Amino acid sequence: MRTMARKILVIDIGGTHVKILATGHSTPRKTDSGPTMTPKRMVAWVKAAAKDWEYDVISMGYPAPVVHNKPLIEPHNLGKGWVGFNYHKAFGRPVKILNDAAMQAIGSYQGGRMLFLGLGTGLGSAMVVDGHVQPMEIAHLPYKNGKTYEDYLGMRGLERMGKKKWRRYVNLIVEELRDAMNADYIVLGGGNVHKLKTLPPKSRRGSNEKAFVGGYRIWTTQKQSSV
Repeated sequence: MRTMARKILVIDIGGTHVKILATGHSTPRKTDSGPTMTPKRMVAWVKAAAKDWEYDVISMGYPAPVVHNKPLIEPHNLGKGWVGFNYHKAFGRPVKILNDAAMQAIGSYQGGRMLFLGLGTGLGSAMVVDGHVQPMEIAHLPYKNGKTYEDYLGMRGLERMGKKKWRRYVNLIVEELRDAMNADYIVLGGGNVHKLKTLPPKSRRGSNEKAFVGGYRIWTTQKQSSV
């Protein structure tokens, strides 16, 4: 007996925007996020914005580490209260939560060993090997002159150094990380990837819309939904 396919609502939470898209629809809806965005405000906005969409389950990309379907720490660029919040109860639907970079990585994956770097407000990172995703926390590791990788590749680095110098560091660090991770290729996503004129070797441009593809895949593809 065939079961009906789930209708999935994907929530992509970032430091600048919260975006949603559901099965059967093609145009995402979004709102501003930032330091005043709490989980209660996010849930209220999502329910209102998606009130005319049908969905059975939810995928949520979260901009910080996630362990066993639960946020581990508070996001750096949002309000407080995300850790310990009951998302299943708030939405009244099953919710799968994973790191936002991991969700976009799953949506961008085309086989082999792929390193994903999200050049956005911060720096998201994930590795996918043979279909299995491993979220990473490269962003806050020390890199140079007492600053982290995120201080160089995130929005702070872009604003501090200017576009030309920021591009040089993107190329340098991408090549260093590709060699360190033994990646077959790198996908560069995030809102600032369009500021790159050329891409480092063995890399391709990603798209924020791939986060929605990843959100669908974690409910529909058993190998990837197990991570």
